[in-house]
Amino acid sequence: MGNRLSKIYTRTGDDGTTGLGDGTRVAKDSARVAAYGTVDELNSAIGSVLACEVSAPVREVLTQVQHDLFDLGGELCIPGMAMVHAADIVRLEHTLDTFNDDLPTLKEFILPGGGMAAAQCHLARTICRRAERKVITLTRQETVRAEAVHYLNRLSDLLFVIARVLARESGHGEVLWQHERRKRD
Repeated sequence: MGNRLSKIYTRTGDDGTTGLGDGTRVAKDSARVAAYGTVDELNSAIGSVLACEVSAPVREVLTQVQHDLFDLGGELCIPGMAMVHAADIVRLEHTLDTFNDDLPTLKEFILPGGGMAAAQCHLARTICRRAERKVITLTRQETVRAEAVHYLNRLSDLLFVIARVLARESGHGEVLWQHERRKRD
């Protein structure tokens, strides 16, 4: 395996740049850094879900997702690298279908909530959507494999379904949006 960090600070980023995985230096606010930085933030948000009480099947899926996101971050950090593949997306779709099969059909929108784990999962879902937007922004400037966007798109759907599962597992249940709560003139 590659070099391990023995010294955490290098001072090389003090000028507002950072090194990509291929050694090139770019601005810390570049579209590429924003994309993989948001993927890293998403990975941390999923870690917050895993810090809560969750069932073994959810824990297994989300731990695998964390590994996938680390790979995706590496792919985005090293231009031209391919680490997320179609099989990863198919796995997400299969998992999503499996979890969704046991849920009742939705007839209303759900408010984020339903217990701590579910709320954290909803937060991860919104960060996932932001990561997807950041990657799409990057695709307008540089070449990015379609699998990166597809993975994040499918993952946000999976996180929504897992949030529903977690709300039910916790006993809190889902909080439905009451669109008729206001009097209409």
